[in-house]
Amino acid sequence: TYALSGDVQVDDVYLGGELTGGKAGRGSENKVPFVAAVSLTPEGHPLYTKMAPVPGFTIQAIASWAASDLTPGCQVTSDGLACFAGVTQAGCQHTAIVVGSRKPKDLPEFSWVNTVLGNLKTSFGGAYHAFDFAKYGTRYLAAFAYRFNRRFHLDRIHNRLLVAAVAIGPRPERWLRQ
Repeated sequence: TYALSGDVQVDDVYLGGELTGGKAGRGSENKVPFVAAVSLTPEGHPLYTKMAPVPGFTIQAIASWAASDLTPGCQVTSDGLACFAGVTQAGCQHTAIVVGSRKPKDLPEFSWVNTVLGNLKTSFGGAYHAFDFAKYGTRYLAAFAYRFNRRFHLDRIHNRLLVAAVAIGPRPERWLRQ
């Protein structure tokens, strides 16, 4: 696996939607929290993305995520959600830009993470009509990130997928269905 480095934009996101008769918004039983992060080139263009479910948006959950997905010393920019201060526990620098009531289009500091999230939601809406977010969300996020991170090397993507499949070795059906 790899870790993001350099300038990194992060955001808190939820997979899923309101269940009929259930709670709306962040309290919905069908929503799964995850962190979306995009590393940028020195020119400010998106390079790689990482998307990972988290148990919740707490400082400890973000610190644990940052320790595995970010390179110490990287510069993380977040929307000011208090939990993102946890990236400093992983040795990262943190800049919080309080969003307030501004719309994503009015936030150039987060343009790439918002664009990637828009592409993710469009991809899910076009390809999947319903799935169990809590059970399969990690796999769908990983598949999206895999394609995004290899978009400049499309001529090698099939070979890399084959190498990854061979390297993991045989797995029982129950593992595949997890």
